[in-house]
Amino acid sequence: MNACNPAVPATASTDDFRRLVQGIAVGLLAASIGALYTVYARWGIARGLHSQDLTALRFGVAGLVTLPILVLAWRRNRQELSGHWKLWALISLLAGTPFGLLMFGALQFAPASHAAVFPFSAMSLMGMVLGALVLKERITPRRATGIAAVLVGLLLVSGLDVSSFTARTLVGDAMFIAAGTLWAGFGIVLRKHRLDPLLATAVISFSSLVTYVPFYFLAVGPTRLLAASSEVFCTEVLVQGLIAGAGTLFTYARMVSLLGPARASIFPALAPGLAALMAWPVLDHFPSAVEALGLAVVMAGLAWAVTGATRR
Repeated sequence: MNACNPAVPATASTDDFRRLVQGIAVGLLAASIGALYTVYARWGIARGLHSQDLTALRFGVAGLVTLPILVLAWRRNRQELSGHWKLWALISLLAGTPFGLLMFGALQFAPASHAAVFPFSAMSLMGMVLGALVLKERITPRRATGIAAVLVGLLLVSGLDVSSFTARTLVGDAMFIAAGTLWAGFGIVLRKHRLDPLLATAVISFSSLVTYVPFYFLAVGPTRLLAASSEVFCTEVLVQGLIAGAGTLFTYARMVSLLGPARASIFPALAPGLAALMAWPVLDHFPSAVEALGLAVVMAGLAWAVTGATRR
């Protein structure tokens, strides 16, 4: 402690607390966006769309909306993009088209209950492990027990049944785990290289636009999108493209800059429980007592893990 300036530790403590509060607020927003697009994905699929159509809307709309940000960044500081192209390509691989293909492709093999557990579990666990290996963030007992509680809560929310595990579903589970690991790696790269959250969002969105959308038009075609009612189409453009497509990336990237990847990786685990609540008015699905208990356990574990002191 600096005896000549005793206010320094207090100031640092105040700044840390402010960042923690901001990070938690952004994390809750990110989890809410994740829950929202999950619910409206089920809503859209029930009205004739498929996961490939929703992915095309997500990547296509987000890529177009954030394109001006990318153009402006190119004009202002071209070297920032061209000089670090390998880094931008890396985050595009981690959080762009490969992540989307794994997440939505896994649903062809594994049931939705598995989607509520495996990707989010991988995000939390791998975020903690990679944070320790790459960023030297200490895995404290408090953080480990908090994440364990989060995983238990996810199992309760999903209602996972042992009988649902087959050779086919294991393929989907492996894809979910791979997707969650990629997302955790995205957070690590963001933090290690101090990337701007808004620019990272624009780069990933544009890369997904130019890689996935052409493939979608060639392999699948826009027939179902064109046949959808204006209500369904406009709702999914708003939710999947504007709110989820750009919002998920930006809020997660911002949360990583405030909390670090290990803490940030826990918040997506809130999405399944929040989705169970949002499904009530949208899908007429009343959350069961077990789902409500699972959400409470996840929130308690998250609060326990996130509010602990971070040590290096």
